[in-house]
Amino acid sequence: MPLQKNTTNKSRPHLEHAQMRSAALYETDTCAAGEGKSLPVNGRCQFLESVVYWLYQTGRRSDSVELSQEILNDLQAWEQEAIDLLVTLAKIPAPSNQEEKRAEFCKTWLEAQGAEGVLIDDAKNVVYPVGCEGNCPIMVFMAHSDVVFPDLEELPLRLEGGKIYCPGIGDDTANAVALLMAAKYIAQHHMKPKDCGLLLVINAGEEGLGNLKGARKIIETYGDRIREFVTFDSANDHGVNRAVGSRRYQVEVDTEGGHSLSAFGNRNAIVYLSSMINSLYTMKVPPKGKSTYNVGTIEGGTSVNTIAQHAQMLYEFRSDEKESLDFMEQHFRACIAYYQAKGVRVTVTQVGDRPCGIPVEPQAEQALTARVSAAYETYFGTPLVYGVGSTDCNIPLSQGIASVCVGCCVGAGAHTREEWIYRDSVLPGVKLACALILHHM
Repeated sequence: MPLQKNTTNKSRPHLEHAQMRSAALYETDTCAAGEGKSLPVNGRCQFLESVVYWLYQTGRRSDSVELSQEILNDLQAWEQEAIDLLVTLAKIPAPSNQEEKRAEFCKTWLEAQGAEGVLIDDAKNVVYPVGCEGNCPIMVFMAHSDVVFPDLEELPLRLEGGKIYCPGIGDDTANAVALLMAAKYIAQHHMKPKDCGLLLVINAGEEGLGNLKGARKIIETYGDRIREFVTFDSANDHGVNRAVGSRRYQVEVDTEGGHSLSAFGNRNAIVYLSSMINSLYTMKVPPKGKSTYNVGTIEGGTSVNTIAQHAQMLYEFRSDEKESLDFMEQHFRACIAYYQAKGVRVTVTQVGDRPCGIPVEPQAEQALTARVSAAYETYFGTPLVYGVGSTDCNIPLSQGIASVCVGCCVGAGAHTREEWIYRDSVLPGVKLACALILHHM
């Protein structure tokens, strides 16, 4: 059998990293307090008490699953191969909506491992279906290929002090490698799922203006056959099982502009856009749920001696409550209408729409989160703390499908060019992905 019951209190791997994370959680609990905000002492105590209780409950469980020793031995032997694959894949540029190079690489690599039926769909997803014939229910496992960086040339990578540095290495390349190695195991051992189909996907369009196009395509194609949805994304011990919805807009302002001397007094698009941004930032976020807003980019103008004719920005607002999203939408629209009433030409284009979730059948949700939590604690030695997030899970959660996002590596610096992961977190990540996927074999 590929899986066996865990009936012993085995020592946990990766203890050093678990201790580091525990210390970080004690000082700054980003999940409970919001990113970068320290918890007060009583909040820390309450948080630590909940962790202790969770560990106590975990220690009492006898039904968590672990990989068999045979599989663990095979994965151990593949550790260097997984790291070499990560180094190769991480260098391949993959901005959102331009993932072709990574997609072709992943398809070719999977086929070389013996995977059959691998395809690249219209959304640039690399899809490896296993036992999905007929109308059987489907379990989806995904990791996204795109990164936030616009580079079209090879991404810079270095190994230093037990760490692998590269833009996008943890978000999400290491997770894609974990999924690929699990797919290799299935292909080379000719495994078939017991009573469902498996869809293993290296998906496109998770980041930024990718607008979750890859996840949308999978839901569109396989519809209500999908019973569970797991995405491997980002690093560390923060899981996601609630969706933060968002709406994203490009806002353009146009005026008559002119020469800064001879046309002085004409309206300046940059000035009006700046005033609009100031107005948007006067909004008090609605109290229901976790809500935020942000101006991410601003550009415009022609030269230092030109009254700007054109300026534009990218603006988003987020919430895990649809009611709060709608409230912020009203404020945004009212602000736009105010400046249009001044005779300024304002053009609004929606460039992103990530839905919030709807209620999921409790038993299905509890079963999935318990299984993911048990597997994560087994291979990373620390409890998985669930919270809200904006991930590929937004799409299935908006359809009421039980979904969880979990990371298969340990590192820091996501969405920066100094992003890194621990080299020795790659193997535990492969084990985690295999444990969750092979559970269905």
